[in-house]
Amino acid sequence: MTSIDTYQEVLKKHAASRGLTMNPDETTVQPLLEGLLANGMRHGLRTCPCRPAVGTVEADRDIVCPCVYAEADVEEYGACYCWLFVSEGWVDGTVPRRRVPERRPPEKTLGL
Repeated sequence: MTSIDTYQEVLKKHAASRGLTMNPDETTVQPLLEGLLANGMRHGLRTCPCRPAVGTVEADRDIVCPCVYAEADVEEYGACYCWLFVSEGWVDGTVPRRRVPERRPPEKTLGL
């Protein structure tokens, strides 16, 4: 098992505890997992690879994966911002696949 595979299993379990399902599309998931692991090495936090991170716990706590916005995104849009976590309806096609707008307040990314 690679570190990505191990991390994927850990993240799946953590996400499930929050009512989230990991996207079954490996072509979407693998680059996101690589980005999360790279951000962990770079910033010391596994922040969302789809968002800019400052690199401090105080500034980036909200985008540590799964981010604080993921549950609301999945509830409203069927997927989180980066499509790492999705609803069963999104998987089976009963929920349309569409762009998820950014919920993170703009002031969180100011000064980058």
